[in-house]
This record gives sequence, C-alpha cells and structure tokens, in this order.
Amino acid sequence: MPQQVPTVSVSDLPDDAVVLDVREDDEWVHGHIEGATHIPMGEVPARLDDVPEGDPLYVTCRSGGRSARVAAWLNQNGFDAVNVGGGMGEWEAAGRPMVSETGEPPFVR
Repeated sequence: MPQQVPTVSVSDLPDDAVVLDVREDDEWVHGHIEGATHIPMGEVPARLDDVPEGDPLYVTCRSGGRSARVAAWLNQNGFDAVNVGGGMGEWEAAGRPMVSETGEPPFVR
C-alpha cells in the first residue's frame, strides 16, 4: 500500500516555509520561489547534504507528482517533508511571487 504523503495547498504554505524545488534545471531557470533550494528529483538521493533543514520541509515541482514522490522518500529517510499540492502551476495561478534566472519575467514551464 502506498504511503500517505502529507500535503499542503499553496494557499496554506507558510510565508517562512523552507522549500525544496525538485524540477529540472530548464524548469527552474524560468520561474521559482525566491529562496527555494533547487535539487532535481533524480539528484536528491545523492545530494542529501544539500537538502535544506526545515521542520517541515516543503517540496514542490510543477504539478505535485514528482514532489509527492520525493516527499515520501524523504519521510522514509528521516526527514519531515510535506508535498506542496498543485506545485508551481498552482503557485503561479495564485499570483504568488516568483523569480527567474533568465532576466525575463518568471513563468512556470
């Protein structure tokens, strides 16, 4: 039976949340939450030392699928991780602030 993953909606994400963004590099550069840590999903197991400390740690991706899998894995490995339901797509739709690495206005890719 799959593990239940704690999930929070974008509207309920605390302002001081510690966020881990697990999208790919090409997604991250176009738009992300300022202050978030970026570690692509496939790199998380090898980069545990780079995972930020958060109690809980909020994990996001584009729509919530990858982040749910990463949050479940992190929880099985001693972290207190929560999935951000709807991910960055929901974040953008809610008009929440983002930054980009491209010099262009941020958007979710």
